[in-house]
Amino acid sequence: MNFIETRGNDGTYPSSVTFSEAILSPIASFGGLYVPESLPELGEAFLVKHLTSSYKTMAKDFLEIFEIDIDSDVIDEALARYDKFDDPSNPVPVVKVKDDLYISELYHGPTRAFKDMALQPFGTVLSSIAQKRNQNYLILAATSGDTGPAALETFKNRANVQVACMYPDGGTSDVQRLQMVTEDAPNLKVIGIKGSFDDAQSALKQLLASDTFKAALKAKDISLSAANSVNFGRIIFQIMYHIHSYLELVRQDVIEMGEKVYLNVPSGNFGNVLGGYYALRMGLPVEKLIVASNENNILTRLIQTGKYDMRGEKLILTTSPAMDILKSSNVERVLFDLFGAERTKAMMLQLDQEQFYELSAEELKKLQHFFIADYCLAEEGKAYIKEAFENGYLMDPHTATCFKAYETCREKPLKTIAYSTAEWSKFSPTIANVLTGEQDTHDLQALESIAKEAQIEIPCMINALFAKPIAQESIIEKEKIEEEIMSWLN
Repeated sequence: MNFIETRGNDGTYPSSVTFSEAILSPIASFGGLYVPESLPELGEAFLVKHLTSSYKTMAKDFLEIFEIDIDSDVIDEALARYDKFDDPSNPVPVVKVKDDLYISELYHGPTRAFKDMALQPFGTVLSSIAQKRNQNYLILAATSGDTGPAALETFKNRANVQVACMYPDGGTSDVQRLQMVTEDAPNLKVIGIKGSFDDAQSALKQLLASDTFKAALKAKDISLSAANSVNFGRIIFQIMYHIHSYLELVRQDVIEMGEKVYLNVPSGNFGNVLGGYYALRMGLPVEKLIVASNENNILTRLIQTGKYDMRGEKLILTTSPAMDILKSSNVERVLFDLFGAERTKAMMLQLDQEQFYELSAEELKKLQHFFIADYCLAEEGKAYIKEAFENGYLMDPHTATCFKAYETCREKPLKTIAYSTAEWSKFSPTIANVLTGEQDTHDLQALESIAKEAQIEIPCMINALFAKPIAQESIIEKEKIEEEIMSWLN
């Protein structure tokens, strides 16, 4: 399987690359991204074959269908990272919360968020390639709160890899921040920036495309890569859990094999729902993908109106901060799949220059064939959290956005799989406010209140954070990111 570029080829990059090359150098010509040259067909035979398989067995077969150029023993080692999840035999439980609404819980890994599903195996793959090639890599990560902890966890103390992780100071939960700033492995650098996630992500993309930065790294015998979902190595592991979640409904006798479902995904940078889109395109029986947003509803407006309009927009800090994003990287991969490289390049260039692009009526029709969207206000989300808790289910604010979209977006009475992207423990002040009415509490107090109210234990890996010393203290202006990274490397 080779990978091609979303914005076409500029003559300086290869016209196609292998999987390992795409994940080692994830930015392509004209600042574009890599995508599969073609998507393999799953077919019902694949689904039937894995109806009784373990998650790891299904995942390995899936990777073999993609024919990626990674040794089988490395894949086995990568997938063994799921053995560290709460239940190694079922790392992604799917639970019923309403008659036709099921929650796929993606947060049972070491950092209690869905990014573990992709980043735990991805880190093994990338570091193994670096060691095999005897090359040293700087991995950049920009995070709105979940990518950072998962990337640091998977890469810490790994040979041939150093990680620089940027997060918006004040833009994450206390727990998310502590998960990053208490990491003390010598190959990790955590940088708080005075800005938003969009600023951090823009800096990441600029550094990945910067010839001067890459030359400075080359002088130190270091190559450059990224752990964000601009890297297809992240996306390939995010397709799998959509397949697993569908099979879980068949196993639970909720649906029959071949019956269509809705996939309902809380969305910020669009990587999670992109995995569902690719699964649909490969043959998973999906009616439509429901995109759930928060007050930063730029994705809802794109899907409803065809306009991606950032002009005059200011990021709103919400109770679902991992979705506080205006410029969603992975929309580009859908645009390429639907409209081709030339049109994608034109739209991405217009977005960079004018903060705006607009689909034609025919293009919007194509997009809406696959996607439908709505957004959820913070107070609406709190009401859904309260209702779910009263009915026996404890969820975080990101998952709550799916409940609004579940009520407003479905055009047919089909079973719906919604995705819970983080455990309640990562956003405890909001949940404690819903359950007990307390306000302006710090995370530890809120965690204790929720644990008492719900009669559950605080997860040990979360509780332990509050006793760990702060190891990473850098908070800088966003313009100083490159200088800070180079100073660390020196």
